[in-house]
Amino acid sequence: MSTQQLLLCLSLWAACVGAKPTEKKERVHHEAQLSDKVHDDAQSFDYDHDAFLGADEAKTFDQLTPEESKERLGKIVSKIDEDKDGFVTVEELKAWIKFAQKRWIYEDVERQWKGHDLNEDGLVSWEEYKNATYGYILDDPDPDDGFNYKQMMVRDERRFKKADRDGDLTATKEEFTAFLHPEEYDYMKDIVVQETMEDIDKNGDGFIDLEEYIGDMYSHDGDTDEPEWVKTEREQFVEFRDKNRDGKMDKEETKDWILPSDYDHAEAEARHLVYESDQNKDGKLTKEEIVEKYDLFVGSQATDFGEALVRHDEF
Repeated sequence: MSTQQLLLCLSLWAACVGAKPTEKKERVHHEAQLSDKVHDDAQSFDYDHDAFLGADEAKTFDQLTPEESKERLGKIVSKIDEDKDGFVTVEELKAWIKFAQKRWIYEDVERQWKGHDLNEDGLVSWEEYKNATYGYILDDPDPDDGFNYKQMMVRDERRFKKADRDGDLTATKEEFTAFLHPEEYDYMKDIVVQETMEDIDKNGDGFIDLEEYIGDMYSHDGDTDEPEWVKTEREQFVEFRDKNRDGKMDKEETKDWILPSDYDHAEAEARHLVYESDQNKDGKLTKEEIVEKYDLFVGSQATDFGEALVRHDEF
């Protein structure tokens, strides 16, 4: 078995058996919280720092002097101001926060890009992706691991074509990101729903009935008594998932289930940062206004030391 074949097997194995039979398999794509810190500016700006930079990046600022923090913050502001008009709007700040929170996605894309842009032309064609991912495997007409790689390739090709907005069978980095992480893009949500339904719809009728819904999450494995969470999911299906009460979920009902309209944490935080920093109340921020309130956006040795003193006094 080749290395690529082994990696594909491992990823499929993780997807299939990642959850124990009595543990709930999570299909729903929720927007993650911006920070695990409490959002209480009266105590600290730690939540805002995590939201604005991402938790890992926020920690690096705590080792900088206030001057160094302000300098780095100023460089970040220049990146946030996408139209280069000298102002940062709520929308630009929201887009930046979403980028900071999803930095791991872009890092994943960068890693995979290097292995798939075989001719190094700054694009990834379907042929390049297919050859890099399935080339060795498809040479073996009868793989001994039980996986249907040709079926997987057909599914990947369909998703690639959906991500490829101009239809040239060649992906830019943004299109490749949409291919690898379709749940992050509005125009890819239909393919997420389609793939989910294909995974769960065992009888192939184009719908998800109650037993298919439960069977995707839970395997009886000989047990006669279902855990409480399974009974709750049965009730959820009847009361909320199956909106038209026909005993099964169609495409729209499945979409409402796996891609709910969540509260937009990034927009709420962007509005909060603008409100707190907008000295002239014109609804947008200059670089000077942001740097003036630098401790709201980023940490430094000074803010880290100040918070340590507060914690010491409370103790």
